[in-house]
Amino acid sequence: MSTLEDLVAMSRILGKPEHDYVIMGEGNTSARADAETFWVKTSGSRLADVERDAFVRVDTARVLALLDGRDLSESEMRTELTRARIKPGASAAPSIETAMHALCLTLGKAVFVGHTHPTTINAILCADDPETPFSRPIFPAEAMVCGHPLFVPYAPPGQPLARAVRQSLESAIERRGQPPRALLLQNHGLVALGKTVQQVLDITEMMVKTARILVRTYALGGPHFVDYGH
Repeated sequence: MSTLEDLVAMSRILGKPEHDYVIMGEGNTSARADAETFWVKTSGSRLADVERDAFVRVDTARVLALLDGRDLSESEMRTELTRARIKPGASAAPSIETAMHALCLTLGKAVFVGHTHPTTINAILCADDPETPFSRPIFPAEAMVCGHPLFVPYAPPGQPLARAVRQSLESAIERRGQPPRALLLQNHGLVALGKTVQQVLDITEMMVKTARILVRTYALGGPHFVDYGH
């Protein structure tokens, strides 16, 4: 299968209603097409039933350049992202979170990216202290699959969120020597970074399982963290 076909298949799995990862037009996905471009889901399309035409190919460098210029409103950001399409005549607009995906595919060294809004994860990310529960692993499989997830403080979607992700990624890579496999966006959702489709699916599934367990541990006095090298 082609990269785009793999991306379509991954997106449909992430969008399945029974997973409770997204509803309606929530979430977005991307995949590196080549060294200069990537595919990203269009704004408003549903992950569960996407087709090839639900993705647009954009210029990576042009998207990343939007983070270094002047502050852009959401509408201005959408306009600039539309101009970054490889086929200018295409009617569909890239997701407002396209710049975040560009960072995950470059700084994050991912090949495939899956961004979802799982209910159980957001129950924690929207809480008063969302960072502590995910600060250390609670069981070995979590650490093996997800590594050390990176918490990103809240920022509005678009340019502010992408800038916050860039700052957090750069800091984490400097500290750890490698990019994270998962981002936890405060009051927003999960981003899974993988070399393959299966890695994105595994990370998403394991992070959701972790959140489910965490919520239950807080009903019984709180989690017991473990030390596990990864």
